[in-house]
Amino acid sequence: MKRFWKIFATIAVLGLVLVGCGNSSSSSQKQTTVKIGVVGADNRVLQSVAKKVKKQGINIKIVQFSDYNQPNTALKDHDIDLNLFQHQYFLNNWNKTHHGDLVSIGQTIIAPLAIYSKKITKISQIKQGDTIALPNDPTNEGRALQLLQAAGLIKLNTKVALPTTRDVTDNKLNLKLKAVDAAQTASSLPDVAASVINSGVAQDAKLNPKKAVYTEKVNKQSQPWINVFVANKKDKNNKTYQKIVKAFRTKDTANLIEKLYHGSEVPAWTQKF
Repeated sequence: MKRFWKIFATIAVLGLVLVGCGNSSSSSQKQTTVKIGVVGADNRVLQSVAKKVKKQGINIKIVQFSDYNQPNTALKDHDIDLNLFQHQYFLNNWNKTHHGDLVSIGQTIIAPLAIYSKKITKISQIKQGDTIALPNDPTNEGRALQLLQAAGLIKLNTKVALPTTRDVTDNKLNLKLKAVDAAQTASSLPDVAASVINSGVAQDAKLNPKKAVYTEKVNKQSQPWINVFVANKKDKNNKTYQKIVKAFRTKDTANLIEKLYHGSEVPAWTQKF
């Protein structure tokens, strides 16, 4: 009988040891940290994606930058692993200017530009000689000018794909087009009649997209303005990074974007162009 209890006790202790080892292995799953550079403080969607990929052993660390000039340099210098703040046009222009080889690894959202004002409520109220602020980086300046043309305020040279202020062919109201850093377009509102503002900058400034004077339409012409995940060229096929892209481009993420932004950001993968 004593021998029986000794055998039983030995089996019980061995079982506990094995269970303990199993729990230790499960809880110590290897985590891969991926630093993602962003511009702006509203990262609720990316934080939601971070929770999903955490279960796959991926720990997303969000690195905030204050303007559009920093995240690509940080990526090129390997201070971060990915960034998520720019559209393809911006990326192409940056690579050309800085001799870079950064690449898109997945499309995310379209964030329509909008014209905001603290002085008027509709586009027809813009008057002779008014000043309009717009982003000064080449791609967003061109996009802003195209938006002003769509709103009926100016006309542009039709032979130029990405216009500058030199390509304005008709400015019947003699508007003063003031190019400022994109991050300053919202803060310039008290000093101008209106300002063309990127979605992320508008969100940080707590501007209501429903009160925008004029908003860019989302259509076939929007495709160059789709935001993208960007990596160094050597990491284009990185499996960990692709898992993050896949987790972003899901139905539940699309639903979250629509719930949070009501059209000021649109999930690109749900659009039919």
